[in-house]
Amino acid sequence: MPSQHPSSASPLKLQFPQSLATYDDYASAQKTVDYLSDHHFPVENCMIVGTDLKQLERITGRLTTGRVALAGVVSGLWFGLFIGILLSFFGSGNAFAEIISTMILGALFGLIWSLVGYAMTRGRRDFSSVTQVIATRYEVLVEHKVAAEAREMLSGLPGALPNPFA
Repeated sequence: MPSQHPSSASPLKLQFPQSLATYDDYASAQKTVDYLSDHHFPVENCMIVGTDLKQLERITGRLTTGRVALAGVVSGLWFGLFIGILLSFFGSGNAFAEIISTMILGALFGLIWSLVGYAMTRGRRDFSSVTQVIATRYEVLVEHKVAAEAREMLSGLPGALPNPFA
């Protein structure tokens, strides 16, 4: 079996990774890799891996028929404006009239579509929210051939390596 050249391997894999350090937040893991980079360490041999994923959902407000309708109209207006501008490039008529008419049609379509979608939920989700998936731990991995060099460099960065006695 022919050996793979590092450039032909997946960019998201290390050949023989070893754990350098584990952190509770991404900023600390990033600070570690940045410190190594600043000291001319070959950071292409590093990887930050987030583990123990969890999903956060922040409730941003209550949904009402009025809010859903307004959001649908606004979304439809923007889409209609975009389509109207595109059509005006190829049309031979009044460009302003084309843009206004597609905005009106877009607003009407957005209104209907959003109200139908809201009605289909039957009140099971009467709130708006934003979600994010985050990791609870971040591990910095390095290729085995440079792990000792990385540990030596990090000994100069206070708090970079977790306390083994904690």
